Amino acid sequence: MNKIAIMGAMPEEVAPILEKLGEYKTTEYAGNKYYEATYNGVELVVAYSKIGKVFSTLTATTMIEHFACDVLLFSGVAGGINPSLKIGDLIVATKLSQHDLDITAFGHPMGYVPEGSVFVETDKDLLALSKEVANELGKTVVEGVIATGDQFVHDEKIKANIVKHFNADALEMEGGSVAVVCNALNVPFFILRAISDTADTDASFSFDEFMESSAIISAEFIMKMVDKVISK
Repeated sequence: MNKIAIMGAMPEEVAPILEKLGEYKTTEYAGNKYYEATYNGVELVVAYSKIGKVFSTLTATTMIEHFACDVLLFSGVAGGINPSLKIGDLIVATKLSQHDLDITAFGHPMGYVPEGSVFVETDKDLLALSKEVANELGKTVVEGVIATGDQFVHDEKIKANIVKHFNADALEMEGGSVAVVCNALNVPFFILRAISDTADTDASFSFDEFMESSAIISAEFIMKMVDKVISK
């Protein structure tokens, strides 16, 4: 039976999931809090990593190695760089890269490290389940490439460079490192992101308000994914 990890980067991204679960046990480990619950007879471990590749790597590894999770679902927000993406759109990653991993000085492509790869692909079965969930919820979910780096990118030249090297649709700060961990440890994973800002984001846009509303939508989607994984 699966033991499922549900992960976000920020407290706001996992709060609605914890609300849906109601009862859970809090365990403090490795400088973070992990919330354990039973849902429909299956064990869940929920956590937010804190922002960035190092913390997300630590959290994903802990959930798999310490808590023995064998599936990982990630929910959060991302910036859209594909012009067709609008604020509030949902995107699931087909593959992820690290856009700030740069050893091009040694003749390697951007995002590549020896014995690694530029892209890590997500689990095809989980992608298929996400299409079922999208249909059942009546939501449009875009599939695309997500690029990860330890910086909040708001410079148009940097965005253009990331599109050039990775043909990325969205940017965030955790997914690529989570993908590397899950791939190395043979754990199927799924990354869902709600688009929080785009190249033409309105200056009056409130990120805090968006975070709250998108987290509720994402939580509903992730819990439906959990249902699918359980019944699979």
